[in-house]
Amino acid sequence: MIPLRNNIPELGPVIGPYTHAVVHGNTLYTSGLTAFGTDSQAKAAGAQASAILDQLAVLAESCGSSMKHLVKVTVFAVDPADIPDVRDVLTQRYGDAVPASSLVLVSGLFSPDLRLEIEAIFALEVSSHPTA
Repeated sequence: MIPLRNNIPELGPVIGPYTHAVVHGNTLYTSGLTAFGTDSQAKAAGAQASAILDQLAVLAESCGSSMKHLVKVTVFAVDPADIPDVRDVLTQRYGDAVPASSLVLVSGLFSPDLRLEIEAIFALEVSSHPTA
């Protein structure tokens, strides 16, 4: 089975050797997303988390999934002081569909404005695979 690679126009062009999402079997894998290029880019980590989750929702829906089918997230944060605000946003947005999760502290991201990056894995229904 050959993986299906998708770039999502609503997320803007990719800048580098990656794709926004890869579908393989019944699984959707995302690249790490940040608030770069959004209104939240230079805002607090909670606002950036919300912007990233909005992007993940668009990405998931574009590939035939939804936030309810979120299986796993990895959050990369630059400041441990941001963790409570980020957790509040995540808890609020997940509702009852809480995924497996990892949180990793990193020394920095590609832009000094960025407080966090989130990558995700979603489940897909067999009949929901995108064709493009």
